[in-house]
Amino acid sequence: MSIQVVYVPIGVGTYHMETAADLLARSIATLKGISEDVVCPEQVLLTVDAVAEYLSDKNPDLVILQNITFANAAYASEVLRRFQCPIMLWTLREPVIDGGRLRSNSLTGAYSAANTITAFRGAGNFEFVFGAPEEEEVKKELASVIAAAQVKAALKGLKLSAIGHTPQGFGFGRALDSELLSRFGVTLEAIEARELINKAKAYTDEECAEYLEEAKATVCGLDAMPEKNVKDFARLYKAYKTYVTENKIGAISSRCWPDFFVDFGTPVCMVLSLLNAMNVPASCEADVYGALSMFIGTQFTGQSTFFGDPVAMDENEGTITYWHCGMAACNLAKCDTGAQVGVHPNRKIGPVMDFGCKASEEATLFRIGRKPDGSFRFFIAEGEILDKPKQFNGTSIVVKTDTPSKDVVTDTIKNGWEPHYVVVYKRIGSELEKLARMLNVEVVRY
Repeated sequence: MSIQVVYVPIGVGTYHMETAADLLARSIATLKGISEDVVCPEQVLLTVDAVAEYLSDKNPDLVILQNITFANAAYASEVLRRFQCPIMLWTLREPVIDGGRLRSNSLTGAYSAANTITAFRGAGNFEFVFGAPEEEEVKKELASVIAAAQVKAALKGLKLSAIGHTPQGFGFGRALDSELLSRFGVTLEAIEARELINKAKAYTDEECAEYLEEAKATVCGLDAMPEKNVKDFARLYKAYKTYVTENKIGAISSRCWPDFFVDFGTPVCMVLSLLNAMNVPASCEADVYGALSMFIGTQFTGQSTFFGDPVAMDENEGTITYWHCGMAACNLAKCDTGAQVGVHPNRKIGPVMDFGCKASEEATLFRIGRKPDGSFRFFIAEGEILDKPKQFNGTSIVVKTDTPSKDVVTDTIKNGWEPHYVVVYKRIGSELEKLARMLNVEVVRY
């Protein structure tokens, strides 16, 4: 999604202006290489009045404040008094150390700016990077903070739907609409599962034919399921997909058992799988914070994420296995098996997904946790996804964590984390940390 990133290069005219002009040009080239949407001035802003004039028509989602040369605290104050958006402070490396003139003095300027930002917002409530425009670490940090700002903006535009209530004993997934809106900017809509079940029951076979054909082209083995279950799946898929499309829903948390087995006779698992493959994040067991975690992972990567329970650990291999009954996105299936269809491991009713997930050299485990006092925290752990076959009936994924798996499991249990996690097919720990700070959320990283 498009956001406004405003680059604010500040300085004073008594420093070496040839060097300042060179640093400005190189900095703009780096920023434009990351995103063409970054707004840049034509020259260094050498007075507080120049900063004020430049910012007068801006409405940024992120400010990148850079001392091209030293500048006093009034420059940063002019930015802070106007905007509440996140700030990254970019400090340049002194270009020449030769016993002669101090050409930039960006570092002292950074101390001045940081002292002021802290006075306005408190300690640590901004991002910081040090280095020349061409340094890879600088580029990485700039790209990371821009990505985090984009996701923060996307959250404000998200309508998340809770379809039904959590089962008894699964209250960790429940959410208040006011909390989601105030902390994350997310709008929560609620609908009863029976409403979509009743819509599904009313459809004819002809109305659902295109939905069934779409599914058959995507998964393997659907024809082996009982005909009634296959037709009922198509009805349910049409009901969910129509609801999501017509109401502009960006993510869903859906009740699953026992209603869809008892009242409808066919599970919703495969419906959620297909929605996940469309990058409409869909959690089961009505876990709202699970769905929100999936949405964030998808926003950072543009890819489907895996949602499931931690069910097994091998401390010798350093792995944790995550599993669920059969709602993983069908595009996550291992290439050698494809997105196989099976029956629910407990209820013995299909169709549900039944496969192991593909490998990846990069992975992030993620969860938005809600603590007993109502505050939020981000669980973050990075690693890789191993090339493993299906571990249990349903869908499974095996993650080798950078931190010893036994430490991750022991610590998360002792600290009361929820039993649902998201596996993202990319390392996004740095981006998630930045997003957490933008949202004023605690970070717990392994």
